[in-house]
Amino acid sequence: MTNLKKLWVAIGILVILSPLGIILPKLFNAEGAWGEWGLDKIGKLTGFVPEGMKRLRESWKAPFPDYGFPGQREALGGQSMGYVVSAIVGVAFVAGMMYLLTKLLVRKKNK
Repeated sequence: MTNLKKLWVAIGILVILSPLGIILPKLFNAEGAWGEWGLDKIGKLTGFVPEGMKRLRESWKAPFPDYGFPGQREALGGQSMGYVVSAIVGVAFVAGMMYLLTKLLVRKKNK
């Protein structure tokens, strides 16, 4: 198996495992996935909220807020599917951008 195939298999495994971000906190009665905090949670954890985060709060809207899609069930299975689809979209976007960037850089270098 080539290194590229091994890379894609590893990425596929990580995509499939992505729902662990919501499953494990539920199993251990944790408050939520690590690092997916709102400004209120950041303020509670650190004692303050950086001014830049407050100022830029509304400038970014997630394409899939809370990993949900219109009509998706709120059950754990529905959320898990949202995580997997979000991971696939993210991987496809990053891979596509890297492919385009590589093509542009290689074309310029060969000229």
